[in-house]
Amino acid sequence: MDEKDEKLRKDILIRLRRIEGQVKGIQGMIDKKVCCKDVLVQIAAIRAAINKVGGMLIENYARNCMGIEEGTEAEEGLEQLIKTLNTFMK
Repeated sequence: MDEKDEKLRKDILIRLRRIEGQVKGIQGMIDKKVCCKDVLVQIAAIRAAINKVGGMLIENYARNCMGIEEGTEAEEGLEQLIKTLNTFMK
């Protein structure tokens, strides 16, 4: 595993731990009968965070697992697709 892959792995794990903490926070909010609107705000934050993790994994898959060679026309199309997906998933 190269340095870039290791950095991505660590970044994803950090994000997942943060999401885990957010979910536990929501459990506490439900237990304390916090206003539904406040809980929904937290759920929206978790959805955005999980979308970001998914986007990172899709981008890694597209760049490293699809067998598209660097410097080709296909790579240019792939870069545009990644950019579009990342915009959509925000």
